[in-house]
Amino acid sequence: MICLVLTGSTIEENIQQFRENRSYLSIIELRLDLLDETERPRAIAFPDMVDVPVILTCRRVSDGGAYGQSERSRIALIEQVSKGNFAYVDLEEDVRRSGLEHKLTERNIRIIRSYHDFEGVPNDIYHRTSRIAAKGEIPKMAVTPKTLLDLIILFRIESELASVPEKIVLGMGDMGVPTRILYKRMGSMFTYCSEQAIAPGQIDARTMKELYKADKVDARTRIYGVIGNPVLHSSSPHIHNPGFQQINFNAVYVPFLVDSVRSFFVLAETLQISGFSVTVPHKQAVLPYLGKTTREVKQIGSCNTVVRTKNFWSGTNTDYYGFIEPLLPEIDAKNIQTALVIGAGGAARSVVWALRNHGCKVTIINRNVERARKLALETMSAYDSLENARLFEGVDLIVQTTTVGMVPDSDGDPIPDFHFTGKEIAYELVYKPPYTRFLTRASAAGCRLQLGMDMLIRQGKLQFEAFTGYHYPKRVETFK
Repeated sequence: MICLVLTGSTIEENIQQFRENRSYLSIIELRLDLLDETERPRAIAFPDMVDVPVILTCRRVSDGGAYGQSERSRIALIEQVSKGNFAYVDLEEDVRRSGLEHKLTERNIRIIRSYHDFEGVPNDIYHRTSRIAAKGEIPKMAVTPKTLLDLIILFRIESELASVPEKIVLGMGDMGVPTRILYKRMGSMFTYCSEQAIAPGQIDARTMKELYKADKVDARTRIYGVIGNPVLHSSSPHIHNPGFQQINFNAVYVPFLVDSVRSFFVLAETLQISGFSVTVPHKQAVLPYLGKTTREVKQIGSCNTVVRTKNFWSGTNTDYYGFIEPLLPEIDAKNIQTALVIGAGGAARSVVWALRNHGCKVTIINRNVERARKLALETMSAYDSLENARLFEGVDLIVQTTTVGMVPDSDGDPIPDFHFTGKEIAYELVYKPPYTRFLTRASAAGCRLQLGMDMLIRQGKLQFEAFTGYHYPKRVETFK
């Protein structure tokens, strides 16, 4: 079930949040601690105002909540309000058992016994979960994975604790986002959402329901994803998930924050991940784990698409083709013969090789001149310092491959002193925002533009074909 955590300060605000999200949720959590103090007594009638089960919670400050008064007053408040028709009451693991639990059980109100760890994942998480379940309560483990090894521990809970059918497990923070989307793969009863994230890593209910269809994930659902660091800004889920849904392909595409490529391949086996996209900074680090690679990957030394085959992982590079495709008519017509490439990172490698393979003369400029020199030697290109960008005014094509200008650095410009003549084609790989300062200046000078979002979509469609074996459906081609 998708559970919406209500964050309003009044009963009316919470009713409004419920109505606006009704089609995306199956259950809601009413947070007494977030209500104005004068509103809290009214909460007893709240379950009768909605048509879904309600969890009653009053979270202490120490557990990420807002209730700062005495523990005695908090328990008394919960006991008073829980006389309403609530389906569940959430009590923390360390709350001393009293007559409250007996009264709730007598009224068939289930107790969720929650444990919160904002610093990591406890070594005894399996034991804690089992101990709570043995007392007839529903264990809730809200912990904070700091590494992929922590994430692996969480995803192994389903197999390690198969004897505990009712449990709630979630990872907080950026590393824990996959646990919220793939909650069913951990045997978790709920995933928690809210309009305004009140816990680290929370996703809104509409995204969880419509983009990820998390409540429809089952044992047959194929898992795909994108790995990077950072990665949650990626728009790739907005390409692949609508594509899967349009062709009725039982799959979900999830962002994975990856601190260790080696650990990710262990997680990939744990979840039986079918394939994944690779973004900064892992496009070269994945290479040793691949059993087969395409000619482009071998040449470029960079991989952005990995697919599971019967006996090994196979890697390709769709950046190469996604980048060069719109330029081919201009190259064939001899309109593009010289190019200036800004940057010498993983993205630049694909760009430079694609241009060199199609006969273009390339100059690489980079802040770190040594990196530019190394890439230039590999690709038989020229190189120079970023400071000397103005020396190359008048080239046919300028490609911006760095992260300068990407949100939140929207005002950034890698070559602020470069003078556009208006005859160049300006190609930006950054896609957030759609129009960077680099592109805005080029457009004002009369240059033709190639947008990063368009390249993202082209390479994403090629990945989609590698993942599914099907062409990307035309009906969702309007994504931007």
